[in-house]
Amino acid sequence: MEIKKNNAKKILKEVFGYDSFRPLQEEIISSVLEGKDTLAIMPTGGGKSVCYQIPALMFPGITVVISPLISLMQDQVTGLLENGIEAAFLNSSLDWDSYKETVDRIKRGEIKLVYTSPETLSTQRMQSILHDVKCGISLITIDEAHCISSWGHDFRPDYLEILSVRRQFPQAVCLALTATATNQVRSDIALQLGMKTPSVFIASFNRKNIYLEVRPKRNGLNQIIEFLSERKDESGIIYCLSRKETDSIAEALAHKGFSVLSYHAGLSDKVRAQNQELFIKDKVHIIVATVAFGMGINKPNVRFVINYTIPKSIEEYYQEIGRAGRDGLPADALLLYSAGDIHKIRFFFEESPSKEKDEILLRKMLDFATSRGCRRRALLSYFGEKFDSDAQSEEEKECCCDICARGPVAGSDVTIQAQKFISCIYRVQERFGTGYITDILLGSRLKRIIENRHDKLSTFGIGKELSKEEWYSIAESLCDEGYIEKYGDYNILKVLPKGRTALTERREIKLPVLVHKERVLNDVKPAAKKTNVALKEKFLLTLDDKSKELYEKIREWRKTTADEQNVPPYVIFGDKTLEELVEKKPKNQAELRWVFGIGEVKAEKIGSQVLRIISDYL
Repeated sequence: MEIKKNNAKKILKEVFGYDSFRPLQEEIISSVLEGKDTLAIMPTGGGKSVCYQIPALMFPGITVVISPLISLMQDQVTGLLENGIEAAFLNSSLDWDSYKETVDRIKRGEIKLVYTSPETLSTQRMQSILHDVKCGISLITIDEAHCISSWGHDFRPDYLEILSVRRQFPQAVCLALTATATNQVRSDIALQLGMKTPSVFIASFNRKNIYLEVRPKRNGLNQIIEFLSERKDESGIIYCLSRKETDSIAEALAHKGFSVLSYHAGLSDKVRAQNQELFIKDKVHIIVATVAFGMGINKPNVRFVINYTIPKSIEEYYQEIGRAGRDGLPADALLLYSAGDIHKIRFFFEESPSKEKDEILLRKMLDFATSRGCRRRALLSYFGEKFDSDAQSEEEKECCCDICARGPVAGSDVTIQAQKFISCIYRVQERFGTGYITDILLGSRLKRIIENRHDKLSTFGIGKELSKEEWYSIAESLCDEGYIEKYGDYNILKVLPKGRTALTERREIKLPVLVHKERVLNDVKPAAKKTNVALKEKFLLTLDDKSKELYEKIREWRKTTADEQNVPPYVIFGDKTLEELVEKKPKNQAELRWVFGIGEVKAEKIGSQVLRIISDYL
């Protein structure tokens, strides 16, 4: 096994140009090479693709990669071919001649990685092709594996057909990969794929390079414009709930001079594909999109993600913000939320076959958005990971989230409001959650409140001085400070000893919220922090004038070369590689291979041209 590990490291350096594995990559690869079914949970940008690409080059047979979107397959194959790896995809985008030629090469064993969708995989034609492969199928990889679970945030019924295909190739190792999966989803993935005793690897969900920020939506468009004005020429995605909202924001931003296009199901296939391609190739900086956009995007230099509407679940939120900063460089995630958006989301739930489950997931997302504690700690806690924000240095806190960057907030005296809330929990016998308690305090005449005769309680209608959003803020702070707690799938509220004592002894209660004139904590001025404003400009500040000139020359050459090959600039090499080229200034092929992201094949392809540019500079 030690020989295999050394071979894997050699491939990592020579083919991909990386000096070392990222966390858990080596362990996952070892498990696959040992022939064990493997389930790996790794964050977006954590290097999932290497976990099957290296074994694919070491196994004698073919590796089949099941991927949900055509754009993702094409992007992966383009990158592999650039690194000298024989890969291909089979999907509807191929014309008949190309399809037939690809099939012939697959059958002859000339292709090492074959990408296909779950829909294509389940067809008789595809299964016939795989059974006819001369060298056999060594590895079946399921990307975005959470799609196989009905508890996942993006369930796709076609994924359920994978098991029947798996059974046709019992000798093939199975590797399932996803960026988000709770305990329940992980168990479901293993069950649906027929994994009996899989090796399970769970990487940290902590994307340290992404700064987390949440703001109540006051004037959403102006908030977006203010945010973008500090990030000129940076690449980013803005997620909206509806097509109408998407088009409206895209048009408004274009009118303000931003490089922007929209993406949603209401556009034709041709326009969607065109807009996505322009974004991927850095010819358009910003995409305003519905949630339909992003799963197939492997673009590493997305510097920010804005959620204009609160996502329906933490899994969805984590997936979307994970599309920022895949290159490991600093990125921003801004979430705007409002009570109106929450009502819109719940309206869609009315037609959902899993309404109760959807409500549970949304409720947890709201808990995250309204929490007064460290956002990173709350996010990681959802996935079962502990994070000690108190142990961070001041610099780390500044780059963590808006709450940590803002620092400790003095507590406001909310004794009366807190007493009302705790008292109401008692009066409903600790059998309901925050939303129900809030509705009672606001005097809502919802059907179930009337049926439960809770409109007769002494606490009914006594909290109209605050908005629903502000009562949620009070509730979250009471939880954070240990006065009450949530339990069970429905987040039922229970009063803790600290809360009972505070209520019976009428103790003063101070919480980090502001209720004067109906204003909550998040309405204060956004936390100051060192933004990643125009990372290119930030890097250029570290260079002398001559090095700046070299940076621009290599960058311009990369763009020209990418246009000539009709590929995104990052396929030639990423921003991190660009920076290292300027910093290290390699003088020959040997030195060039020590630059991040440049393997032997890439060095042979582009090395002489890059070295010539550097030589002219020197």
